[in-house]
Amino acid sequence: MYAVIKTGGKQYRVSPGDMLKVETIDAEVGATIDFEEIMMIANGDDITVGTPTIASAKVAALVVAHGRAKKIEIVKFRRRKHHQKRTGHRQNFTQVQIQNINGEGAPERVAVPKTAESEEVATKESDSSD
Repeated sequence: MYAVIKTGGKQYRVSPGDMLKVETIDAEVGATIDFEEIMMIANGDDITVGTPTIASAKVAALVVAHGRAKKIEIVKFRRRKHHQKRTGHRQNFTQVQIQNINGEGAPERVAVPKTAESEEVATKESDSSD
């Protein structure tokens, strides 16, 4: 089972348990966040595609860490002109762990507890069929 989410202007294919580095998200380490822009959910051969997103779907994730990526060096050089410029860039990121995928097309993971009314209906149906 997997989903395609959109965050930070990029799209990611995620499954429960995946670790992912995304653009910086304003949340504390240990907080749970929900990604609500879900483009697609696939569960085996059962695929649900949004137009452009699936309104009822959510992907829950746990914020693991904040950090900065490795430095990228930018070198601007003009030959024969005595011009050379070096700069660098380190992109901030948030590392998240995908907890679960909820919504239309996702399998139901939570068992619905039985209520007194549902038990009464079940007993009436079994009595009437006898």
